[in-house]
Amino acid sequence: MTQAKRRFGTFEEYLNYDDGTDTRYELVNGELVAMAPENPLNVVIASFLFARFLEMGIPSYRLAIGHQIATRSTKVTARQPDLIVHTEESAAAILAGGNVLRPEMPPPLLVVEVVSSSDQQSRERDYVDKRKEYAERGISEYWLIDPAQSIITVLQLENDRYREVGKFKHTDTIVSPAFSTLQLTAEQTLKAGR
Repeated sequence: MTQAKRRFGTFEEYLNYDDGTDTRYELVNGELVAMAPENPLNVVIASFLFARFLEMGIPSYRLAIGHQIATRSTKVTARQPDLIVHTEESAAAILAGGNVLRPEMPPPLLVVEVVSSSDQQSRERDYVDKRKEYAERGISEYWLIDPAQSIITVLQLENDRYREVGKFKHTDTIVSPAFSTLQLTAEQTLKAGR
């Protein structure tokens, strides 16, 4: 017997839902979508960047792994990036109100997605769907880290759309509009300090 997928009409319904498992979900158009188990490399890369941002002086309360961001689509949608760098305002908002940054809360400064190589649908979600949703949410910078392609794409929000700052490979230094003092190469990031 096939079980119907759980649907939600509001964020409150979603926030109050607990299926009694440790399954990680994103909420897409009101529907729970189970996230595949995290690739260990994704976690290592996100943790590496977390440490690098700490070294740059970003306070730990502004860095998050595991927070979700509600998007401003017409349907109830919440995404869970691999790493978030909050602004002071978005950090204060989420710390006061749970682990989902709701649509009415200020957007974070940066979101980082480590692109999964597991299937085409997952890759398309990171490159197409989330790109659109994060832009609509007003997030000023979006990084796509793609270990399978050995490339890091940095996008900056301009006029409600992302403009590509650059694609960085090998020993290219990552250029980040939000973090002009960042001294990090694509290779260092993709290898996560190994």
